[in-house]
Amino acid sequence: MDRAISKFEPQPPIRTGLNRADTEFDGWSSPELTLRSASVRGYLHRHNGKPRQDAVETAYHPRTRTVVFAVADGVSSAPRAELGAVVACQAFVANLIHQLDLGQVIEWQQAVDSTVDALLVEGSRLPGVTAGDPSQIERQLATTLVAGTIWPTDDGMLLTVLQIGDSTAWILDREGYHPLLASKNERPGGVVSNAVSPLPRRPQGPIAQARLNLTPGQVLLVGTDGFGDPLGDGDGLVGELFRHHLLPGPPPAVGLAHLLDFSRELFDDDRTLLALWPLAQARGSSG
Repeated sequence: MDRAISKFEPQPPIRTGLNRADTEFDGWSSPELTLRSASVRGYLHRHNGKPRQDAVETAYHPRTRTVVFAVADGVSSAPRAELGAVVACQAFVANLIHQLDLGQVIEWQQAVDSTVDALLVEGSRLPGVTAGDPSQIERQLATTLVAGTIWPTDDGMLLTVLQIGDSTAWILDREGYHPLLASKNERPGGVVSNAVSPLPRRPQGPIAQARLNLTPGQVLLVGTDGFGDPLGDGDGLVGELFRHHLLPGPPPAVGLAHLLDFSRELFDDDRTLLALWPLAQARGSSG
């Protein structure tokens, strides 16, 4: 279980109209937070030449000092899952930034509806798809989404995160990894859940949501199941690896991508991880 995957040279990803690099990473700091994000193609897709089907999108809204983020995992059975993941992330973040520009209280359902609409429009352009047929578009573009906002308050950094599908989020501190949303194996208490179904299917009922304050000494992690599955409950080698490198403070931007590209037999899915540190903790980092 803890053996590395046999080494091989990755195949070039099939060109699908998107620039899907094998690996991408980003890193920056606002006055209150330091952000790192990385997305790497899994070993299965490296072997068979398929593009990376995960995506991540982030933005900073200076007037409200809000960080907006989205992480998506295209459903592997969908032929254009990589497009669905990218469109979902971009549409959700763009809608939240627009709402913040207008100065209104964030309407989360509006952001979800806008994301669904963007996927339906994009899917209608695909060859062989009947324009406006949601079932056909879902088969082509199905994707999960975990997205939200974080901004400063007197009590700390107020975090709101939503979940559609089985990608999830954690708080990492010295006590370990604390799931904020439902995982494949358990459903934490206190979370309102919706049936697990991918976008662009419109969620039925309340959308799973967590809301809390992020304080110094904690790290917010948002990731796809390519990270979550090998992490498990956080007590194994993968949990120790990330705890050792992330708890002291942010690594260099490329450092998170390097960590995420660990090799462990049986875990070959695409991996995407977003990490956020409150500034007091980020200042203590030498990275």
